[in-house]
Amino acid sequence: MSFTPPAEFTTRPTLNGSFGMSASTHWLATASAQAVLERGGNAFDAAVAGAFVLHVVEPHLNGPGGDMTGVFFDASDEQGPRVLMGQGPAPAGATAEHYLGEGLELVPGSGALATAVPAAVDAWLLLLEEHGTWELGDVLAFAIGYARDGHAALPRVSTTIESVRELFLEHWPSSAALWLEDGEAPKPGAIIRNEAYARTLDRLVAAGTELGEGASREERIEAARSAWGEGFVAEAAAEFVKAPHRHSSGTDHAGVITRDDFAAFRASTEDAVTIEFRGYTIAKTGAWGQGPALLQTLQILAGFDDHEIDPSTAEGAHRIIEAQKLAYADREAYYGDHEVPLDVLLSEEYAGARRSLITDDASAEYRPGIVPGLTPFAPPLRTEYQPPALAAGERIAGVGEPTVQKTGVTKGDTCHIDVVDRFGNMISATPSGGWLQSSPVIPELGFCLGSRLQMTWLEAGGPSSLTPGKRPRTTLTPTLVLKDGEPVMALGSPGGDQQDQWQLLFLLRVIVGGYTMQEAIDAPALHTTSIPESFWPRTWTPGGMVVEDRLGTEVIERLEAMGHKVTRAGDWALGRLSSVGRNPETGELQAAANPRGAQGYAAGR
Repeated sequence: MSFTPPAEFTTRPTLNGSFGMSASTHWLATASAQAVLERGGNAFDAAVAGAFVLHVVEPHLNGPGGDMTGVFFDASDEQGPRVLMGQGPAPAGATAEHYLGEGLELVPGSGALATAVPAAVDAWLLLLEEHGTWELGDVLAFAIGYARDGHAALPRVSTTIESVRELFLEHWPSSAALWLEDGEAPKPGAIIRNEAYARTLDRLVAAGTELGEGASREERIEAARSAWGEGFVAEAAAEFVKAPHRHSSGTDHAGVITRDDFAAFRASTEDAVTIEFRGYTIAKTGAWGQGPALLQTLQILAGFDDHEIDPSTAEGAHRIIEAQKLAYADREAYYGDHEVPLDVLLSEEYAGARRSLITDDASAEYRPGIVPGLTPFAPPLRTEYQPPALAAGERIAGVGEPTVQKTGVTKGDTCHIDVVDRFGNMISATPSGGWLQSSPVIPELGFCLGSRLQMTWLEAGGPSSLTPGKRPRTTLTPTLVLKDGEPVMALGSPGGDQQDQWQLLFLLRVIVGGYTMQEAIDAPALHTTSIPESFWPRTWTPGGMVVEDRLGTEVIERLEAMGHKVTRAGDWALGRLSSVGRNPETGELQAAANPRGAQGYAAGR
């Protein structure tokens, strides 16, 4: 049997060229990154420029108060694939005892008690300092321009602001002042500006230029990092959260983050975690993120023949979903900011034992594996959750991505950027957090703090239980693919718990099925909801599965007959993938981007 061939029609071509390629979840970020390449910058200069533009044009999906992770390859050194670690830890005052004492049983999904130390900006500045070539002012000019001069509001920005408009008016006046006009959300296409954030970026640049002509480029960037983590940004944020404000719990609380928490954090780089699959090296973050769950899934699927892991068939989709349930159970049981036994979890022997659990029937169980010497954590498996402070019957406001409640709760709001240049440098990066609905805007800074701590548990003893100084187990999970030690693809997607699930389909279709990148992005997507959600309110749907209708009625009905509780999402609803690629033998570059939502674009030549 053969792999299902791709559809003849694609929404866009897979771009081909030899100079440089950029792809992201917003066309302005893609264009800005590509402009940097055209003016002589490398892939890392370009990615940083595009990332700060994403703060401005996708404020509902990420912000400077949030976090990011990246996987990159610098062609000028011999370190191999590296991870850019931009996930901040829990503040020193973020103890489970404090939250429980505040009357909470979950870390809130919005409000400053959900705030980890902001890490995205420091991580991007570290990348620019160590691997870029441009001055900070030149890189930030694109974002400063869009923040000060304005840009057209995306329909989803308008939808998000409208869904939390009452929250802003009633409880978050600083957010209302920035995002509402005469109490109303901006209409799609309206020009929105953020002068306060433009001034913040100006001040970061000025921190470096004030050193004088004798300072090096690296020293100027270091000065900006200090201004962020030890200077005016940390001071304004720490002072602002002292005032109690409304959280997703429906109750008011002050934050606990301090200037010392900011000052104690520094972004870093580290070796990527890798496995071999069908002759390719797949590189991910460590188990402080969810990245190794993709690697575990691939190890389980590696034991099947090619046609048996075809996502377009009922049997293939079933095996993929069942393998993911097993891998994500291990994510919940073992992953966190500590020593995780990946040598066991990623071994072929362990994968074989997990593979043997896959039958012809869908499982609705939580089934972590057995790791010698460890007791798997069993999270509370809630199928529904109604916080006492919310009115009965209050439901999600808005559909698709972003999906938010009036209280500011959001699920999987994220963005993504990939860049490759003619020198062979390549990066995949997933910025997130600090969404405009995360917590109230800090007026002096023009942005709010993030809510990543909602991914921690207040139950003691778990691998991702809330612990001061420990990073929450993030969902941000970019991917780099190598062949014979050379990078050949960078990819990623927004989507919370679905990020790696959608990337898995892409990898199977490209590596096993022979699809082009755009063919793989366009192909019908699916994912499981039979895993504990990483986002508040941390529920799960035993046996749940979501599919695009284009998978076909026959396939969907067969999956239902296997026991999957299938939700049809529509024809073009799942996945926000973008990707760039390079052929090491010819130097040919490629790029592709997601058509769903009509905002992601690729560019290059």
